[in-house]
Amino acid sequence: MTRDGTLASLLGALTTAVAVSAILFVVGPASAHKTPVSREQLKSYEDAFMDAVKKGDLLFHGDAATAKTMGVNLSNSGMACAMCHPHAADTHPHTYPKFQAQIGKFSTLRDMVNWCIEKPMQGEQIEADSEAMRDLEAYIYWSNTGSVLTPGKY
Repeated sequence: MTRDGTLASLLGALTTAVAVSAILFVVGPASAHKTPVSREQLKSYEDAFMDAVKKGDLLFHGDAATAKTMGVNLSNSGMACAMCHPHAADTHPHTYPKFQAQIGKFSTLRDMVNWCIEKPMQGEQIEADSEAMRDLEAYIYWSNTGSVLTPGKY
């Protein structure tokens, strides 16, 4: 390659780098269309989340009245989630989705919750998009606040 050819290649690469940098500067990092929320909206979101956490806490600890109200049967063995996972310990929600050995397939946290309900607790699986599942998930995530996300970790 000639000196002029090398210079032209370098200038082309530099022009591309500047163009990409300009796009990143203008667009910025991915923001998923996040818009600022007001303090009132944030309070409303936090209240809704904590309501779900509270109901999930009751379900997780085997409150029969809450389960009955929600139309779910989480246990026929007398066990509750908290008997094996006090304070949602050893649930590792931050590692899902991942291959789950007990289930033998790539799974979500919801899959694992249903496996536990069906196998050790001998209850009836709950719908993945049900209020009960959402509340159990909210409690599990809340209990693991501060965990570093590592999806796919075994």
